[in-house]
Amino acid sequence: MSKKILICDDSGIARKQLARVLPTEWDAEVAFATNGQEALDHIKQNPTDILFLDLNMPVLDGYQTLEALQGMANAPKVMVVSGDIQAQAVQRVSALGAIDFLKKPVDKDVLHKAIVSHGLFGAGASAGLVVSGSAADDFSLSQCLQEVSNVAMGRAASVLADMLNVFVKLPVPKVNILEVSELQMALTYGSMNTERCSAVTQGFVGAGIAMEALLIFSDSSFPDMAKLLNVSEDIDRALEVELQMDISSVLIGPFIKALGDQLNIDFSYSHPVVLGQHIKVADLINVKRAQWKRTLAVEIVYEVDNYKISCDLMLLFTEDSLPVLENLLSYLVEDE
Repeated sequence: MSKKILICDDSGIARKQLARVLPTEWDAEVAFATNGQEALDHIKQNPTDILFLDLNMPVLDGYQTLEALQGMANAPKVMVVSGDIQAQAVQRVSALGAIDFLKKPVDKDVLHKAIVSHGLFGAGASAGLVVSGSAADDFSLSQCLQEVSNVAMGRAASVLADMLNVFVKLPVPKVNILEVSELQMALTYGSMNTERCSAVTQGFVGAGIAMEALLIFSDSSFPDMAKLLNVSEDIDRALEVELQMDISSVLIGPFIKALGDQLNIDFSYSHPVVLGQHIKVADLINVKRAQWKRTLAVEIVYEVDNYKISCDLMLLFTEDSLPVLENLLSYLVEDE
């Protein structure tokens, strides 16, 4: 009997990538959902054997979806597919009933082995894979960049989580083309607009792409940052800079490395520098208003579970980089 499969991911790129690597000989029918609530509605109305589930989604995320499935009769087997590869993420989804965890982007051979190991191929003659509906339609540069940023974000968070033995909460990355006057409004955290903050900036170039990573810390984060890094002495300005640099190296470096791996680029980089300390976001943006004009901005807000730590990572691409970046990302949506 044909398996009924549901792929749930808010990214059309991710849905298409996963559908593309499913075994063509699998006797299965594939449908799609864009968030956890859509997945639950589909499962209630349609027999579903296997759910491939993303974690970071709007409306209802993967964790909430798994929790809801626990109380549902005839719930499907769930294989989580996520860029969030933190050890605690894997443990959490396993505790919530997921049978496997696959990291994005999914390798075809790894996926095949997982399907076989869980006995999901079924028996008998195969009619082959049937895809119901469309995994995705047309894609923009922003959509493509959002998905590769999601993967890079997960890699960076995993490094920080392993180093500090914490769980890092991850949002859906935001990607927008902005004028410099819009950068302040683009910062997600409302508190960032009223609190004072400090920031580190670092430049990267490679293969015709130039960008700047800007990591903004709320000043209220410093006590818990010191606690996490086992720093017991009084926090003065020199120590604040040291804390900023330590966290920045962990979040920015792995993020750029994972981004470069997906784009097949080895980025060169400048030394990180402190852009400002204890200033308002508006003043922070004004420091480099002359250099930042129209830019493609990727924004990610990192939060550490059970600690008062939040930082806003903004990746700012120069306008000249956009055609090159669009060309490099185009392979993600090309049909094989």
